[in-house]
Amino acid sequence: MAFEDEITKAIGAHGVWKMRLRSAIDSGKADANAADVAKDNACPFGQWLYGSVPQAARTSADYASVRKLHAEFHTCASKVIECVVVGDKAKADTLMAGDYAKISGDLTSAMMKWKAAAH
Repeated sequence: MAFEDEITKAIGAHGVWKMRLRSAIDSGKADANAADVAKDNACPFGQWLYGSVPQAARTSADYASVRKLHAEFHTCASKVIECVVVGDKAKADTLMAGDYAKISGDLTSAMMKWKAAAH
């Protein structure tokens, strides 16, 4: 798959996480394990990011930014899952509205910037 397509696909996949987390908070049931969610190299984008990104792209500041934000995204999503598991809906909502929204937005912006720079 082309570089730009991988990033486009990742933006969509990370958008789906917002819906998954919202559903988990609303239902009180997590469909994922927090420890697994915390791993930023286990999702398809993380596997690509750590394994298949062209070497030339790995030296860019954009790559470093996306990789850092992607790790933060997974850490934050796992914290939301942890809150769901212990029944702390209020804290999960706070994380979603605060840290998660910021990190998710920053990650999407960084991926779009990286994609644009690849042209």
